[in-house]
Amino acid sequence: MRIMIIAAALMLAPPVAFAQNAATSPDSTPGATQNGPQNPAIKGVHENNSASPVKGANSFTRTEAQKQIEAKGYTHVAGLTKDQNGIWRGTAQKNGVSGPVSVDYQGNVN
Repeated sequence: MRIMIIAAALMLAPPVAFAQNAATSPDSTPGATQNGPQNPAIKGVHENNSASPVKGANSFTRTEAQKQIEAKGYTHVAGLTKDQNGIWRGTAQKNGVSGPVSVDYQGNVN
């Protein structure tokens, strides 16, 4: 009877999970870095998580895309159109230099 009570209590107890450091694995050196993309769960408006536009379904409106570009220090944003990859593309000025600019669905400005 005692064994049945213990078994029932263990079945009702919540499972225990042990956290692992994402940067290391059990067979690697502690503190070693992980290869591959390191995308944060939340990205600030002034941060990119990609050095080039990322293809994907973009829900930004033209006005939102322009505001995202302007938040990165660009001015005179013009000609914004969304291409077949979901990337807003146009031209803008930064530090007095005019050139192409883009915004992907993640908000990355390149």
